[in-house]
Amino acid sequence: MVHTRTQREIEKISKSCQIVADTLIMLEKYIAPGIPVSELDRMAEEFILSRGARPAFKGYMGYPATLCVSIDDAVVHGIPGKKILENGQIVGIDCGAELNGYYGDHARTFAVGEVNAEKEKLMAVTFESLNRAIEQAVPGNHVGDIGYAVQSTQKVMVFQWFGSWLVTGLELHYMRNHKSQILDRKSKVIYYTRVCALQLNQ
Repeated sequence: MVHTRTQREIEKISKSCQIVADTLIMLEKYIAPGIPVSELDRMAEEFILSRGARPAFKGYMGYPATLCVSIDDAVVHGIPGKKILENGQIVGIDCGAELNGYYGDHARTFAVGEVNAEKEKLMAVTFESLNRAIEQAVPGNHVGDIGYAVQSTQKVMVFQWFGSWLVTGLELHYMRNHKSQILDRKSKVIYYTRVCALQLNQ
């Protein structure tokens, strides 16, 4: 069963998402060579708490941190530790916050210092894929329309896509609100009051 949302619920989810977005914006200026990943995690936790929310990931199924941090070729969900960011890396930061029982979850990839042309292209292609996916996430479309938009962008730009991570049939995962649900890509599931997360990993 896929749950629909009331306007009030959507507004609450939006507030949680905004806190996460603001957290990633805050972190951007600190992402530089020499910064410990653990320091980014500490700053994110303090910022989320200061907004009256709590880190959504921390404690979830025993997860020990506020952020998921994946450096270079780590695909997704790296646990922050003692690593120090180095010039030329790209770092994916996934962040979640819970406010009044509703969850927000965003991820963004950052360049650490100066990165090479291949990594710059990777980030640009993924951003373009996300924009094309958002264009297809409209009432009346199929979930497969979103997946096709992403995959076709990846193929045109000669990057391999990880099908199980890139779109996953639109995963609705506001965690404790409801269990994660993977929707059939052939189903016409996109219409008003459904909430979905589009996650593209670089």
